Amino acid sequence: MTAADTTSRQLGDPTSADRSTRSRAWTVTGLLVVFMMINFADKSVLGLAADEIRADLGLSATQFGLANSAFFLLFSVAAVVVGMYADKVRPTTVILIMALLWSVAQVPPAIGGGLAVLIGSRIVLGAAEGPAFPVAQHATFSWFPDHRRNLPGALVTLGITLGVITAAPGLTWIIDHHHWRTALWVLAAIGLVWAVAWHFLGGTGTYRTADAPARDAGPDTSVTCGGPVPYRRIFSTPTWLAVTAAYFTCYWAVALMLVWLPSYLHNGLGYSSAEAGRLVVLPWMMGAVVLLTQAGVTGWLMRRGVSTKWARGGVGGAALGLGALACLGVPLVDGTGAKTALLAIGFGLAGSYAAVAATTVSELAPAARASGALGVMNAVVTTAGLAAPAIVGFMVDKQGTDGYQNAVIITGAMLLVGGLLSATLVNPSRDRARLRV
Repeated sequence: MTAADTTSRQLGDPTSADRSTRSRAWTVTGLLVVFMMINFADKSVLGLAADEIRADLGLSATQFGLANSAFFLLFSVAAVVVGMYADKVRPTTVILIMALLWSVAQVPPAIGGGLAVLIGSRIVLGAAEGPAFPVAQHATFSWFPDHRRNLPGALVTLGITLGVITAAPGLTWIIDHHHWRTALWVLAAIGLVWAVAWHFLGGTGTYRTADAPARDAGPDTSVTCGGPVPYRRIFSTPTWLAVTAAYFTCYWAVALMLVWLPSYLHNGLGYSSAEAGRLVVLPWMMGAVVLLTQAGVTGWLMRRGVSTKWARGGVGGAALGLGALACLGVPLVDGTGAKTALLAIGFGLAGSYAAVAATTVSELAPAARASGALGVMNAVVTTAGLAAPAIVGFMVDKQGTDGYQNAVIITGAMLLVGGLLSATLVNPSRDRARLRV
């Protein structure tokens, strides 16, 4: 190293290597944003084609709900298994395999078949997509220290929103003009293109999922005087329990949006299928704004020394609470416009909690346990996706269009509980300190 390089580093000026690393970090983050966009486009396609699929295959609302619930049958199991595995290997290859499997899973129902083929393909797709969010967050965080993770973590979560926003109008057009099976072929092709891009441009950074860069010296908080911190100690902390419960209510709302919101807009509120395809993006757009606002507020509070109890748990809990009030207000207003606005606000606020959950568990868990802790949280949370589509489908069969609105009321009550748990019990810095003892 030259004297000039030494002086530059002492003054804090970025070297060319530092700039290259930062550029690569944001390239990988961008790819993982698209990764999550594809992930949620895959999830949303059946909801967008709900009426067409039910008419084509002769399905009741309960049967269609069960087909969507099948997506989550192995989702949680795969999230745990791959989450644990990702603690031991670089996640780059895991992500590539997942993306390839997504494309393969779309092919059988795209070719033909009935309910059995649809259910089988969704089970495979769910198993392949189950680990996506925690592994993508883990890979993203490996490029950034803890104090810089709020924005990239929020952007990867934003990919969920962008996936629906960009996919809904296009997939709706394909479904209306070229059949719902054609939409599956399109998604399969997009997944393959992304896999090629990741093969050449993807990678894993050098930062631990905990605070410090792996290359820096410092205490390894993945171990205590008695050895590695057991997972059971992490899972029994008030922070992990509360953030998981709050995230569960968030995911219930997300599952309801994906599967039944297009049908509610069309059959319950009287919009045409094309209008419903456009309006379904409103809560996701609202969620994108809330997500970026939350990341900015959280980062601003942390830079001013505010505890993450308030910067993460408090801010996230407030978003869930406000979302709950909007959902609970839907039956209290008249007119489709007012109901649509409250749905957009309520579901948009609810969906923003995913980034809070990921960064909170990343802060809480020691480095060697972080991916597993994220994976188990995701596994527990996504059981909401297993239950919500089937339960709401049963409600629609039994209650008609009133079933949609009653499902929104139930969602509002759940979000209220989740917000209170987040605001009162989440305290990652306190519980992380206890894990070191």
